[in-house]
Amino acid sequence: MPREGLGEFEHHVLLVILRLGGESYSMPIVLELQEVSGREVSAAAVFIALCRIEKTGLLTSRFDESDGEAAHSRRNFTLTPEALARLRASRRAFVRLRSGVAGTLDKAR
Repeated sequence: MPREGLGEFEHHVLLVILRLGGESYSMPIVLELQEVSGREVSAAAVFIALCRIEKTGLLTSRFDESDGEAAHSRRNFTLTPEALARLRASRRAFVRLRSGVAGTLDKAR
């Protein structure tokens, strides 16, 4: 049975694609993840996550051979409407979970 929620890394990948305009190939995703998180991100891990997410129907992909050379084609991944709906639902759940804990977080050691 597939899990309902997104894993943290998958969630981050989808959010980065959204930040990049809803479509991207893997290298800009890697670079944006590294910039935003301040951590090293493996290009292989991102590509594997992209393929895994695509199998769930949250992404589609196509090859872009804009320069005419197949050796330089890029696989662009695009968010599906279902991905956007899942990101919205996740955001709503996160906001509900965080409500009422701001003061607690400020006081916690």
